Amino acid sequence: MISKEEKTLAMLIYLISYFTVFIGPVIIWILKKDESEFIDYHGKEYLNFLISITVYSIISGLFVLILIGILMLAIVGVAGFILTIIAAIKAYDGEYYKFPLIFRLIK
Repeated sequence: MISKEEKTLAMLIYLISYFTVFIGPVIIWILKKDESEFIDYHGKEYLNFLISITVYSIISGLFVLILIGILMLAIVGVAGFILTIIAAIKAYDGEYYKFPLIFRLIK
């Protein structure tokens, strides 16, 4: 059974990323990963998501030179915003959410 505290902290991993993209989520994850498998899962999932979004943004930035990158950057930005909200809601509901189209480097 996943406690309300675990659900709240997992949700905060995603929501705090709007204010501190890397430091906030990593602090929550590091402090609680050994205590909760649920928080550990969402911490790893967020870091994989952040790595993927960074790679997609760099590639889109390179494509700006041929103009298609402007659209790609917009899509990556909107997708990142929306998927983070979806993940926060799923985490608060106690679900193990998997982001689509991300690299799972941290296991």
